Amino acid sequence: MIAINNLTFEIGARALYDEANWHIKPGEKIGLIGANGTGKTTLLKIIVGDYKPTSGTISMAKDLTIGYLNQDLLSYSSDKNILHVAMEAFERQNQLHDEIEILLQKLETEYTEDLLHKLSDRQHEFEALDGYNIEYKAHEILAGLGFSEADTHRKLSEFSGGWRMRVMLAKILLQAPDILLLDEPTNHLDLPSIQWLEDYLKAFEGAVIIVSHDRWFLDKVINRTVESRKGKLTVYAGNYSFYLEEKAQREEIQRGEFKNQQSKIKQEERLIERFRAKASKAKMAQSRIKALDKLERVDDVDDDNPSVNFSFRFSKQSGRHVVTLEDVEKKYPTIDILEGGEAVIEKGDKIALIGANGKGKSTLLRIIAGADKEFKGKCETGHNVSQTFFAQHQLEALHLENTALQELQSFAPKHSETELRTILGSFLFTGDDVFKKIKVLSGGEKSRVALAKALTADANFLILDEPTNHLDIASVNILIQALDQFEGTFIVVSHDRFFLDNIANKIWFIEDKKIKQYPGTYAEFDEWYAKRKLQAKLNPAPAPQPKKEEKKEQAPIAQTNGKSTENKHQTLKKLNQDLTKMEDDMAELEKTIKQLEAQLADDKLYNDAAKLKEINNTYQKKKLDLGVIQQKWDALAEQIMELEA
Repeated sequence: MIAINNLTFEIGARALYDEANWHIKPGEKIGLIGANGTGKTTLLKIIVGDYKPTSGTISMAKDLTIGYLNQDLLSYSSDKNILHVAMEAFERQNQLHDEIEILLQKLETEYTEDLLHKLSDRQHEFEALDGYNIEYKAHEILAGLGFSEADTHRKLSEFSGGWRMRVMLAKILLQAPDILLLDEPTNHLDLPSIQWLEDYLKAFEGAVIIVSHDRWFLDKVINRTVESRKGKLTVYAGNYSFYLEEKAQREEIQRGEFKNQQSKIKQEERLIERFRAKASKAKMAQSRIKALDKLERVDDVDDDNPSVNFSFRFSKQSGRHVVTLEDVEKKYPTIDILEGGEAVIEKGDKIALIGANGKGKSTLLRIIAGADKEFKGKCETGHNVSQTFFAQHQLEALHLENTALQELQSFAPKHSETELRTILGSFLFTGDDVFKKIKVLSGGEKSRVALAKALTADANFLILDEPTNHLDIASVNILIQALDQFEGTFIVVSHDRFFLDNIANKIWFIEDKKIKQYPGTYAEFDEWYAKRKLQAKLNPAPAPQPKKEEKKEQAPIAQTNGKSTENKHQTLKKLNQDLTKMEDDMAELEKTIKQLEAQLADDKLYNDAAKLKEINNTYQKKKLDLGVIQQKWDALAEQIMELEA
């Protein structure tokens, strides 16, 4: 599909890639990984032709279609509605639709054989390209990425950069190219949208290359991992977890080879040193020196996994109840967030607050932090609680003229310079990096400085809103280690499921305007929630009973197998009835479509341009209706098969 041979790409005197090789095969799902600055995004730009390699070749078929999602698209804006922008993916179908409309208008006043043939050709091609279903497909993908039906009619320019990026992702997915290049596709998605994208990409027939710092997402989607490191591209035949295991094994072998070689080199050097002064052995010594110079050296293994080597301190322990929420009500003009919210954060809780965007996660954090006073009810902070609140807006509060070290010194004056440099070192600021001014740091580097500040505060309660944004995998691992060592209490919002699974012992989620809790890890919650959704499908909520029967208590369905089986049979019966009704509707539509096709095939019709346009519009509508009902039939049939399994 794509062959990269002996690729060299230089930036100034630095070679980002040095004779790198990689062959991309059809259908592969690839995760392109590596530390920041190793050239992952650059490589994608080289593949699409935005950058030219210094040397080497990139070969691909001329008709290969590429869909490229990159962070530059954040700046794209348009006054067209997002449905229109997404449907720009169907370039040929849109062109045909416009041509058909023009031809139909011409036929109202001008009747020629040439126009009739052109109309017929355009209609056949439009149908062959599934043109009658493109709007349905666009709605489906936009819904999967979190847009409501009302949103599809809003202008793209009305949305924030993150939501505009979702529209661009929808447009690229609708293009259905031969290969997708996705640079941080989960950056602006919430959990439901990330899970939808996972399922979409797993079913996608083309090849996919993903640059992402989301380990959980990579594990779910990819079947190949390619590491960009030291100018080379190394392929691993599995997902990210497989890569970690395989790399550890390779490094263990390399470490052993390095030690053995070093031992032999030292032995040779001792022999050379011993005999080079003796005239009778000088020739032999020179021969060994030459052999040693020609020896291909094995490199030692670099440690790519920095660890946190400092401990967090706070001067006082909090009481048992850190925060108590009672009957909390929070509303905005267009949405109600909480109604009768009740919860308690206890000492030692490590809470992950999860859910879709717009459900009120950040609002709840601000209420807990005391940053939002406009709510009803009570939010009470417990005895001896000292808190620090990290949110993305705090990146803007960094002092641009300060160095990273000065920023921490001004915030945590009780810490020595050595301690602060150690903290910054743990957040990947090594050597002279601590003297870089804030204004020259990248978004990820600023995030790490702000996090280091939050974790050096004398606080026994941390409130963290999206702390993993802009962090690479190594930085996320550092934050995991830091929070694992933290002996206080914290609540965190993040869409990084690997991060959440490694730091949380409780899961909070907002449902039906209430704060709900699950006592366990994210992986345990994910499994429980999936079973809960399946159970809801198998046993739909019963219809409301008349008031006189409301006092009767019914045993939960799960208590008796007989009741559960009976409900399952009833559900299956109802679904099969719906399926039969859909099949009847489809048969009726197909019959109508054939009748319309027969009318369109009648040459006499083309003498009446108005009648021709009317029948053609009806024909197009019926085809669209049939496509929609076929999609619904497929979904219903799949649900029935799951129940019958």
